Amino acid sequence: MSDSVAPARGAETPAPAHETVVEMRGVTKRFGSLAANEAVDLQLFRGEVHALLGENGAGKTTLMNMLFGLLRPDEGEIEIRGERVELDSPRDALAHRVGMVHQHFMLVPDFSVAENVVLGTRSSWDMKLRRRDVESSVAEVADRFGMAIRADQPVADLSIDVQQRVEILKLLYAGAEILILDEPTAVLGPVEVDALFATLRSLAEQGAAIVIITHKLREVTKIADRVTVLRHGKVVSRARRGELAEAELAEAMIGHALPSPPEGEARPAGPAIIEVSGLTVEGDRGEAAIDGVDLELRGGEILGVAGVEGNGQVELCQALCGLRPPRAGSIVVDGADLAGSGPAAFSDAGIGVVSDDRLLWDVIPDFTLADNLALSRVRAGKYSRGGLLNRRAIQRDAEQLLVDYDVRPPDPNALMGRLSGGNQQKVVIARECSAKPQALIASHPTRGLDVGATEFVHRRLVELREEGAGVLLNSTDLDELLALSDRIVVLYRGEVVLEARADSLDVRVVAAAMTAGRGA
Repeated sequence: MSDSVAPARGAETPAPAHETVVEMRGVTKRFGSLAANEAVDLQLFRGEVHALLGENGAGKTTLMNMLFGLLRPDEGEIEIRGERVELDSPRDALAHRVGMVHQHFMLVPDFSVAENVVLGTRSSWDMKLRRRDVESSVAEVADRFGMAIRADQPVADLSIDVQQRVEILKLLYAGAEILILDEPTAVLGPVEVDALFATLRSLAEQGAAIVIITHKLREVTKIADRVTVLRHGKVVSRARRGELAEAELAEAMIGHALPSPPEGEARPAGPAIIEVSGLTVEGDRGEAAIDGVDLELRGGEILGVAGVEGNGQVELCQALCGLRPPRAGSIVVDGADLAGSGPAAFSDAGIGVVSDDRLLWDVIPDFTLADNLALSRVRAGKYSRGGLLNRRAIQRDAEQLLVDYDVRPPDPNALMGRLSGGNQQKVVIARECSAKPQALIASHPTRGLDVGATEFVHRRLVELREEGAGVLLNSTDLDELLALSDRIVVLYRGEVVLEARADSLDVRVVAAAMTAGRGA
């Protein structure tokens, strides 16, 4: 698709019934020689949900960070309700009723809902002396916007989707009418996504202007009234609901048509690489997050693990790579029980890992891309001789991997922390897949990736399977699981409630097992 489809003109014509509440004109932001945004025009209308699409690093979050006061534009201007504004901080943005929910929530787990909602706006003494009044005021706002949230409940006890609603409630309580949500469905299952979209639609009907930054095209066609597509920091396409199909949106994002989905050769799986028996794993609060689970991962298969966030998937994956010792049970790899062993033992046994939190476990932001790519190989002795590192070999291999895995920028000397989240993830995938593991534990490997990068990662996982490796794929994206997996297991409250071949399942059956434990 060329840029002529739903062309990106300098000015948009709002529907007559909609009031323009935000006007961004000619907005440009540079970081050194990189133009993250270049002469971007964007309008937001009252009562609409506006989707902002683009590849990783296309400038979507940068653009919204300027509207939220986290960054200042180098050129251009921003008007809110017809008034030109200078936004120097999120406090300035909130004063103009602009709020933002970030991809990584900013809640204090040990605080109540009410304490989190009013945090920073009331003193601790006020909260102690007038707790009942504060909780009542928070509950009143929640009721007004149709959010079934108890103001006195500790955030740590809430499911991930309710925590997200608390983040939205914080903004509504502060008076925000322009809401920006960065990757709001990244950690949600299908039922939670539907509930979130019902909330967003209700808020729009009450007059809010809502922006969602997302990579999930099916969700865009489901919720968005309008969509703006960015590529390399520029607007390349705009459309209203129903004007563009998913394939056309994907083509606008990446500049070319997507290849056909990866298909592996249908063949029987090989022998078990990992055998799990009676596995019980504690969660962070001492509860049995995994309770007596039996499963096996065989060579030449992709085993999908489905479940609503918080049902034990993270703890299972951490146990299978040595990050979390189990309370009971066995994890046998090549005949050896590694339960209770550390990550080094699992790595030595050929188990690769893409964790659920790359910033915590997978990368070192202050290291270069070359050093991050070399981390596991240095430990294995590949790049050292006589106690000295072969920096030339590290640099050479990194240059090739960055090109092979389409990391942008492909500069081995760039700091990991300077890359977009999607490109950081591609570095992790490059390191783990290129090591040719006999098994890969991949938890949300495409979370936050654009459609092109997602397709690329899918192909790499299928290639590993075709080479005889076993892949355990933990994902909340049911379309992804059903498309890639040979078998699927569903976890509910730490137990396996459904196990079947993927080609015998559909989304409704898996979703029912995820949300109600049906299917055991």
